[in-house]
Amino acid sequence: MNEVFYESKRFFNLPLHEKMKLLRNEKHRGYTPTLDQSLDPQNQVHGDYKEGYFIGREIPEDDPLAEKPFFGPNQWPSKDILPRWRQVMEQYHKDSFKVALSMAKIIALALDLDPDFFDKPEIFGEPIATLRLLHYEGKVSNPSMGIFGCGAHSDFGFITLLTTDDVVGLQCIVQLEINWKRDGRERVIERLDSSETDYCELS
Repeated sequence: MNEVFYESKRFFNLPLHEKMKLLRNEKHRGYTPTLDQSLDPQNQVHGDYKEGYFIGREIPEDDPLAEKPFFGPNQWPSKDILPRWRQVMEQYHKDSFKVALSMAKIIALALDLDPDFFDKPEIFGEPIATLRLLHYEGKVSNPSMGIFGCGAHSDFGFITLLTTDDVVGLQCIVQLEINWKRDGRERVIERLDSSETDYCELS
């Protein structure tokens, strides 16, 4: 993980004009500058004070799957600038995806399903599996002024895995009650949790 964070910081420390050469494309691959995203527009004056980088499964342009949204080749920094960046991030994406598949089995068991339930082709046959590196510029959030490092939101997709460094940043408050029925029995999940950290994510 140290190498992942090291290479991530090397990219975000590049001059803006270099990062903008890899601006996120229609396949959601590449760089997103500060204020590009606004996750809570009703409460935010500006966008999120963070920059990011999207990496997905590497799908060649001539693959029929690349015709679908969110599938296609990744954008990579020049090897002349960051020679090991692609290798490190591809390996991290691969390892994180394995963890996500293992977590899916645990979730299936918790729901009284077969552990391989989510392995079905119609569910995880062609997962999007997006890795997103995030960098917060250090601007302190001020909710009363509508300033947020990252606006309040619920994540997209099936599951999000967060990998953190030593700098606090993420505030996660979950308070929910879920009711559902299975086999004629009603079940209830109640949870209240909070934590602070900084992260990059695979979802």
